[in-house]
Amino acid sequence: MNITIIGSGNVATHMAAAFKNAGHRIVQVYSRDIQHAALLAYHVGAEAIDNLADINPDTGLFVVSVKDDAIATIAEALSAHQKLIVHTSGSTDLSTLLAFTPNAGVFYPLQTFSKIKELDFRSVPLCLEADNDSILADLKQLAFTVSNKVYTVSSAQRRILHLAAVFACNFPNYLYGVAQDLLAQNQLEFDLLRPLILETAQKVLEQEPRNVQTGPAVRNDEGTMAAHMQLLSDMPMLQEVYTLLSQGIIKNNKGLTADE
Repeated sequence: MNITIIGSGNVATHMAAAFKNAGHRIVQVYSRDIQHAALLAYHVGAEAIDNLADINPDTGLFVVSVKDDAIATIAEALSAHQKLIVHTSGSTDLSTLLAFTPNAGVFYPLQTFSKIKELDFRSVPLCLEADNDSILADLKQLAFTVSNKVYTVSSAQRRILHLAAVFACNFPNYLYGVAQDLLAQNQLEFDLLRPLILETAQKVLEQEPRNVQTGPAVRNDEGTMAAHMQLLSDMPMLQEVYTLLSQGIIKNNKGLTADE
């Protein structure tokens, strides 16, 4: 299939590479920054453009991988070409595209992407949505050329999935950074925590998170938690984070949900 990539960020970079590796032709790469477009275009053998007026009509699919608040503007501009348009957003409703064209769908890869780290795209879950069975069938056919894990997910389900991903990925990564800062302030290396992080991740791949929770909160070890709070006495925001997370762990251990 002839594909045009709209965007040059992390998701666009990995998706363009996956399509190319699967034998698809990347016609163009668009970015407002021509240097960014040119870098990605070079790697996938495409033309780089920074103006939507220069779109090549010799494409069968536009993959829109830009910031959520720019999707509607891009879709409006591309709709005149009457080609299939998909976005890769986890939180943007399909209706955002349908407002401009019936030839629309969602092609959401559920993964954390960085340009500097390669990954096996065939293991990336692809969450698809379309307004009719014909487009959905076409998207499934395309999806299976780049991934072994293809799912049909509604906009409402995808919003929850994206929210869950923030809790499972973005928030833990922030906490890794907090841990790294605490260690650095006391002349300790983050490498000391890497085996712990790996073991925790391995556990939740094999069992339910509730069943492998450890630490002072799950033991209701008030003395240790009080000592930790004292160590954070000069960092009130982290004290608040520590308290909220500890309370959540305690409730989980009692079989309650976070809002009970």
